[in-house]
Amino acid sequence: MSAASTPPGKAWSGRFSQGADPTAEAFTSSLAFDRRLWPYDLAGSAAWARALARAKLISEAELETLLIGLDAVRKELENGAFPFRRELEDIHMNVERRLVELSGPVGGKLHTGRSRNDQIALDERLYLRDVIDHVDGGLREVERALVAQAEKHHETPMPGYTHLQRAQPVLLAHHLLAYVFMLERDRERFRDCRARLNVMPLGAGALAGAAFAIDREALARDLGFAAPSPNSMDAVADRDFVVEFLSHGAILGMHCSRLTTDLTLWATSEFGFVEFSDAFATGSSIMPQKKNPDVAELIRGKTGRLYGNLMAALTTMKGLPLTYNSDMQEDKEPLFDTVDTLEAVLGVLPPMLGSITFRADRMREAAGAHYSTATDLADYLVRQGLPFREAHEVVGKTVRHAISRGRELGDLPLEELRQFSSLIGRDVYAALTVEASLRARAVWGGTAPEAVRQQLSQVKALLSRGPAA
Repeated sequence: MSAASTPPGKAWSGRFSQGADPTAEAFTSSLAFDRRLWPYDLAGSAAWARALARAKLISEAELETLLIGLDAVRKELENGAFPFRRELEDIHMNVERRLVELSGPVGGKLHTGRSRNDQIALDERLYLRDVIDHVDGGLREVERALVAQAEKHHETPMPGYTHLQRAQPVLLAHHLLAYVFMLERDRERFRDCRARLNVMPLGAGALAGAAFAIDREALARDLGFAAPSPNSMDAVADRDFVVEFLSHGAILGMHCSRLTTDLTLWATSEFGFVEFSDAFATGSSIMPQKKNPDVAELIRGKTGRLYGNLMAALTTMKGLPLTYNSDMQEDKEPLFDTVDTLEAVLGVLPPMLGSITFRADRMREAAGAHYSTATDLADYLVRQGLPFREAHEVVGKTVRHAISRGRELGDLPLEELRQFSSLIGRDVYAALTVEASLRARAVWGGTAPEAVRQQLSQVKALLSRGPAA
């Protein structure tokens, strides 16, 4: 086949004497998923056109023609009238070809000094900047929903757990705020990721840098980046920012999974601490009595997707030599899936959390059961001068005695308690209540009501500040 008979459309067809096999063409095309990057591809193209004009590589009239053409392409994409063509491989070539059709030969000048390698690195960074801002907003809404429930239940005791066994009384608000602080760390991680990815790769070319006098500092300012990339090879080979985003997404998924695991456990008859709203539950196709926390379970389940996307990206990148390799095309589907998954999870969590009914009576009853104030008895003995390890031993024996009698510690007569330590006085009963146990833990970050009020003030101040720039 002669060069003249090579199918038109490929940006690289001049080198080839044979057209692509249809199966190879379908296999290598990324258009099905990278088309969502079109707003960023257009923004980068407009900025590049302005950079070419500053470098005197195109005239002001040609710049105007390119900008008008790019705006026309934008309108077609917004209106769903854009003629996507799979044979053009990706969003970059689709936009460029349509620009040439609308603007004439000057459209072919836009790619001067630019490669799809630095183009896609730019598009992904622009895209993730917006995504991270959106994730931050979603996280704030989840935090607000948790804070609202914490304020409503700032005096509600419940059992705290270690090893899924009842441990010590805590306030429900304290438990809920633990998740708020987890989510705050997620927000910090995403903000850090945004700062690191805010470096502009455009002008790196295919790998060696543009061969024209492009003012990359001005180009970076034009696109809102902190600075241009300092090394052209790293600029096109780097996907750390994608891996970092996927890692933070996986950690966020883990936090959401732990939260929904608590809630699904608490919704069981065995716990009976919460009831899900009908709007966020489903029934059984065979058992009429069932009310299943499907939304919470699916949030937990989707964490597996987030983990898988991270591992897929890490595995893709681990063996690649510098610089660009087509393997890197495989970063987009995991990235987009994580973005979509986080958007779905952060969208449904706030209304679900806001609709949950906490059974304060059941929680309060459980908070004082199963010897939950045994540590308070040990602390009481410490205040009487007994070393803690001895106090621990004394209370362990006291609990064993209470179990054999089928009674809680506070229900044992004083004479029975004093069999284990003569330091125990009548005032011990005041120390063994749930309320006393809570009040005693007034250290910064503790579960005492005053400490929890401090936490509430702290998180509300964090939320009022909004996203970081």
